[in-house]
Amino acid sequence: MINVLVNGCNGRMGQEVIKQIDNYPNLLLVAGFDKFDNGLNTFPVFTDIEKINEKIDVIIDFSVPDATLNILEFAKKNNISVVIATTGFSDEQLDIIKDYSKYIPIFKSANMSFDICLMSKIVANLAQVLKDTDIEIVETHHNRKIDSPSGTAMLLADSINKSLGNKMKYTFDRHSIHAKREKNEIGISSIRGGNIVGEHSVKFFGPFETFEITHTSYSRSVFADGALKAAEFVATQPSGLYDMNDLV
Repeated sequence: MINVLVNGCNGRMGQEVIKQIDNYPNLLLVAGFDKFDNGLNTFPVFTDIEKINEKIDVIIDFSVPDATLNILEFAKKNNISVVIATTGFSDEQLDIIKDYSKYIPIFKSANMSFDICLMSKIVANLAQVLKDTDIEIVETHHNRKIDSPSGTAMLLADSINKSLGNKMKYTFDRHSIHAKREKNEIGISSIRGGNIVGEHSVKFFGPFETFEITHTSYSRSVFADGALKAAEFVATQPSGLYDMNDLV
């Protein structure tokens, strides 16, 4: 049995993980961690990291970047595997995560959906074939999402850029640019509104036609399911940094 702690257990995604964990007979929810205890959970919820006294094998993290780094230090001290599903990290924070992965197994993905993993591979291949197109990524999320652009949009952009020899530059804000679009740009646009779980489109604009691929998430359950699969996987791995490619 793999004992699980959910970091950010009171959030929407933390609650979704808690709902689905019973579908995984190898996983046992033993505790949660959050900045407050709402008193509604049936398991221990800790608000002080020093007071966590449960035996934990893996932490599933759906929180915010600062909270992720906080729980990573706890995981390192106690030799616990971690699944990071949080997004919005700075380059400096990403370097810190890489450093922690030298000591503990860390599974990190900007999106826990298998289909998004597949999409990232498809658009990377398309970028090599459709070399003379202008590439734009448009992502849409609910009005409560904090980071912009989304981690998934950056995942797709990075996959395309890598396939093109890392020669592309990212453009996030066109209203301040008074110049023609350059061929080595990947434009990234963010829309926030309503209760949309997530939609990502990659558009390849040619001179006479446009090729577009879109992925739409209708439920947060797909991300919780992916995080739980990742927890089963990373709990038995040696120290290192893993992602969806390792899982699938």
